Amino acid sequence: MIAAPAVDLRRGRCVQLVGGRPEDERVSLPDPDAVADGWWSRGFGTLHLVDLDAALGAGDNFPLIRRLLAATPAETQVGGGIRDDLRAEALLEAGADRIVVGTRALDDPDWLARLAGRHPGRVMVAADVRGGRLLRKGWTEDAGIAVEELFRRLAELPLAGVLSTDVGREGQVAGIDAEETARTVRASTHPVWISGGVSSQDDLKHLERSGAAGAVLGMALYTEMLDADEVARRWGGGSRDPAHDGEGAAASGSLTDTEDAANGTRTRGER
Repeated sequence: MIAAPAVDLRRGRCVQLVGGRPEDERVSLPDPDAVADGWWSRGFGTLHLVDLDAALGAGDNFPLIRRLLAATPAETQVGGGIRDDLRAEALLEAGADRIVVGTRALDDPDWLARLAGRHPGRVMVAADVRGGRLLRKGWTEDAGIAVEELFRRLAELPLAGVLSTDVGREGQVAGIDAEETARTVRASTHPVWISGGVSSQDDLKHLERSGAAGAVLGMALYTEMLDADEVARRWGGGSRDPAHDGEGAAASGSLTDTEDAANGTRTRGER
């Protein structure tokens, strides 16, 4: 199983929201480049980038995402507001290893099938859930479909996987719903990534035992509830480069590191 730090982008900053609500922003760091560099330096081999503005129809961070993709040697999966071929193709051409589609995938299964067919193994589907209900449009609307039904519809597609986010637990650092996450993993024929509420190594061990392919980590890393170095050693999935040890480590984004992150430097090679 792989653990990937979330780099959520809003108005050009790296943020963490509680429950997916823009008005409840608990972390706001001014230099996403330094944040991404910090996670790589700590030993995380995969980054999960999200354009929150695009997801909410409130803007676009594509130039920033393109810069991050060009700079990081980490594997990347990118989501947020991918609702047409132009956006999907642009992100893949910019260097995203995988893209995560949500609303359009739910609304237009034929479009999803064509996209996945053109890019087998590079498209993931977001299954965002609050209180057992599947959501769409940046977690703002009920999609009117159960997660199990969505997984049945996806079963024959050549997807990279699905990302199931418990929006009600997102940013709460209160732990996962162990029974529900295990049921979600079992229900899918594709690799399942879990997000929302992952707050302890016990949560990560449970997900690993349940067969999850990965976990996206947010608030618990940024507030240091999780020891980033310990998590990276066991689930980071990347090899540390001694040349980068310590470089940008403060920029990995704890609440006490905000100003240091703004001054982070980047010396990694291009992908």
